[in-house]
Amino acid sequence: MGLWSFVKGEGKKVFGSDDAPDVSGAALQDELMELGLDTEGLDITVEGDKVKVTGKAASQEMREKVILAVGNVEGVAQVEDDVTGGEGEPVFHTVEKGDTLWAVSAKTLGNGAHYEKIFEANKPMLSHPDKIYPGQVLRIPAV
Repeated sequence: MGLWSFVKGEGKKVFGSDDAPDVSGAALQDELMELGLDTEGLDITVEGDKVKVTGKAASQEMREKVILAVGNVEGVAQVEDDVTGGEGEPVFHTVEKGDTLWAVSAKTLGNGAHYEKIFEANKPMLSHPDKIYPGQVLRIPAV
């Protein structure tokens, strides 16, 4: 179980108004479905700006991708994860201003040339290695 922080004012816009996004579990489920993520066995509920993910994930990778997919949505500040079906704690990195995937890879994996591993680990949420933004949280795979 973990509690993960996200930048509430950043992320993908999947909710109504630009002024005050109305975070809903149904909209998050739709987002996960659109990304093609396997949410079978998972329940997603919303309490204010906190999303709770519970149940059993298909794998550790799917657990981590679901956490990131719902967390990197505008209006979400925290994701509480009480999911079984994975092993170990996820390793995440919050993108800072000026970061590139190469720089993130150098910081987290010790070698910038491993940036493609981070890119692959964050698909389908990332569509291109250059399309990251400050405040975005990325999955860091084991090398």
